[in-house]
Amino acid sequence: MASTATTRRLGPFEVSPIGLGCMNLSHAYSVPPSPEVGRAVLLRALELGVTHFDTAALYGFGNNEALVGEVLSPHRSRFTLASKCGMTGVDGKRVIDGRPETIRRTCDEALKRLRTDVIDLYYLHRWDKQVPVEDSVGAMAELVAAGKIRAIGLSEVSADTLRRAHAVHPVAALQTEYSLWTRNAEIAVLDACRELGVSFVAFSPLARGFLTGALDDLAQLDAFDAKDIRRSMPRFQAEHFSRNLVWLRAYLAIAGEVGCTPSQLALAWLLARGEHILPIPGTTRIEHLEDDLGATDVVLDPAVVTRLDALINQDTVSGPRYPEATQREIDTEEFAAD
Repeated sequence: MASTATTRRLGPFEVSPIGLGCMNLSHAYSVPPSPEVGRAVLLRALELGVTHFDTAALYGFGNNEALVGEVLSPHRSRFTLASKCGMTGVDGKRVIDGRPETIRRTCDEALKRLRTDVIDLYYLHRWDKQVPVEDSVGAMAELVAAGKIRAIGLSEVSADTLRRAHAVHPVAALQTEYSLWTRNAEIAVLDACRELGVSFVAFSPLARGFLTGALDDLAQLDAFDAKDIRRSMPRFQAEHFSRNLVWLRAYLAIAGEVGCTPSQLALAWLLARGEHILPIPGTTRIEHLEDDLGATDVVLDPAVVTRLDALINQDTVSGPRYPEATQREIDTEEFAAD
């Protein structure tokens, strides 16, 4: 139940089935690794055949784009470059701003940091609900016409918003969280992407580390760095975390039966969901990168997929994926509360 294809379509581009989400190298989970470590991870990914690198203006408030630009710009012809606008750092704070003038300015700044003349795939990182999505996408369409970007993407939006945006300019890709423990995309967005010919990029495919098996003890929560975004996420609060550990043990056992690592099992499940799905795990360690990419060699029996779906889904996972304030900022469909 896994594809034997060596590439997948990302809008108009052919890329490796598994890409690299670069956020971890500058943002979100702890004190970022040194630039030397970031360089090593990026170059090893390129060496191993990764041709889809995903960054954003938000990550490290520009530092991640700068790192990607410094390290990978000499190899620019070898990969598809994706970045994002509409959510940036302003005076040290995260700000959602989808106004056309902000999108144009952010793109120019990104091009300089990325050391390139054109960004292959440029996402609206968040829909600014104070601005009609048609206006934000219209500004991005102008960037396409100007030759500054090649294709347009959306992040964390509903099927309805996707359709509205797609009517203004073809949307090449939609990116949102998708994994065994976050199934919201299955409500409507995955089908809408398939219908419209839009590629679906799955971020946090390893459940922010939970599906790697590395987090298997309640005491580990106290070891999270003060800057780790998981500290505020409900599923990493003690009550929900303890409940999710129950099914995690069964999940790890299935990985053992299949003969792959837990990370590979999670990624192979995603690859088997559809040819238009492209996971982008992130990591700061080369050994984890190599492990993740090995998922393309894992073939899942349909019976295993059935067991996984029954074990981990919206009814068995405890806790929402975001705190209420963050949830209000996004536009994705939500399962009805019990």
